[in-house]
Amino acid sequence: MFSRFVPFPLFFLTPYRLPLTCLRSLAPLGIAGTAQRSIPTPYRRATLDPARLIADNAGRMSQATRADIERAIRNVPDFPKPGIQFKDITPVLSDGRLLEATIQLLIDGHRHQGVDKVVGIDARGFIFGAAAAVKLGAGFVPIRKKGKLPWNTHEQSYDLEYGSATVAIHVDAVKPGERVLLMDDLLATGGTAAAAVQLLEKLGAQIVGVNFVIELGFLDGRKRLNGYPVDALVRY
Repeated sequence: MFSRFVPFPLFFLTPYRLPLTCLRSLAPLGIAGTAQRSIPTPYRRATLDPARLIADNAGRMSQATRADIERAIRNVPDFPKPGIQFKDITPVLSDGRLLEATIQLLIDGHRHQGVDKVVGIDARGFIFGAAAAVKLGAGFVPIRKKGKLPWNTHEQSYDLEYGSATVAIHVDAVKPGERVLLMDDLLATGGTAAAAVQLLEKLGAQIVGVNFVIELGFLDGRKRLNGYPVDALVRY
């Protein structure tokens, strides 16, 4: 039993609500209601909404431009072999503002096209393709190197400078007539992207665009993409 003489208000002892049994015992003292109502607002447990936090964070970042993205791309000479000027996009990926802008710019022309699936090409295309799919409210489909997908696949080979390579897609990844946005980080000679287009055509996809972060324009790779709309954020 609680005494009627309470030398110190019990509701100051804890920032949390008192147990129901305790409140019933305090009712005769006339302080139970006060204890329940007097919890300071800062101590109340906040409910965090992850989607709102992400939106708020994105809203605080000013939109970067294509020029900002281009300035962040690092040129690495003689990698992976002598004579190649490698375009390193990791500085873009590690900067939240630039990464957000990259995804926004990649999907800008496709927001109202009813895209059903975003297809990313192995492997860096997965980074941009998956993020773009979330923004568009679409599904994501990977096109992978031969032997990397576990289910039944369609395969398509293409020529390299020395030899050939093969990419694959699951036979049920895209339904006939679905609207598809194809995405990768780099368009060079266009061999990989052209093979990806052929795979999507086999599935009966309606390709609404083929988008890249970087295009090496002097290699003229877009000529191999069967006349589909092509866009690249940065062109060398």
